Amino acid sequence: MSDAVYTLVLAMGTAPAPGVNPLVQVIPFALIIAIFYFLMVLPNNRRQKKVEEFLGALKVGDRVVTTGGVYGSITKVGENSVQLQVANNVRIEVAKSAVTGYQGQEPEGTS
Repeated sequence: MSDAVYTLVLAMGTAPAPGVNPLVQVIPFALIIAIFYFLMVLPNNRRQKKVEEFLGALKVGDRVVTTGGVYGSITKVGENSVQLQVANNVRIEVAKSAVTGYQGQEPEGTS
């Protein structure tokens, strides 16, 4: 009985066929990872960098729109928030990340 188990274990661990390079088996996986990186990760990183630059460049007087569709003019810029004047004597505080773009332009990070 133990000889049969020993023979089975040896048969399961046989070496690959001669002449087949293990590197050739890895190439398809490397190609899939490279395609995934260039089609998904790299464009997303570029878009995120563009949005961060936009948010960092916000200044008082800019007319912007938020993700909720609120239009207003920036009256104060904080570290994590901006104050928008949406009507005469009506000001609201919103997160900087809620500002999607300038009024009349396509939202940042969508192109």
